[in-house]
Amino acid sequence: MTKGSSCKACRDEYRVTDEQIARILAAPMFASEHCVPEQVYQERLEACRACPKLEGGITCRVCGCIIPVVAKLKERSCPLPGGSRWQAQAVHAES
Repeated sequence: MTKGSSCKACRDEYRVTDEQIARILAAPMFASEHCVPEQVYQERLEACRACPKLEGGITCRVCGCIIPVVAKLKERSCPLPGGSRWQAQAVHAES
C-alpha cells in the first residue's frame, strides 16, 4: 500500500495510468448512447475533483471506481453517502 494512502487495496503496481484510462475511453462503448454528453462528463469530473473521497485524483474511496471511466456512463451515479454529487448533472443530462 502506498504510504499515506487510505485506499485499502491500492499498491503502486496496480495504479491505473493516464494512458490506460485514455485507452479505455477510446473504446467504441464510450462513444455510444451509453455515455453522457461531454459537458455533463466534465461537470461530473469537476464535482469529483472537489470531493474529499477522491483518492489520487482518480479513484473513488466510496466505491473504488476509476472516476474518469465511470463518470462517462449514463447508468452510473455518484455513490457518496448522504447525496450524490452528480444530481444536478443527472438532471442536466435528461434535458
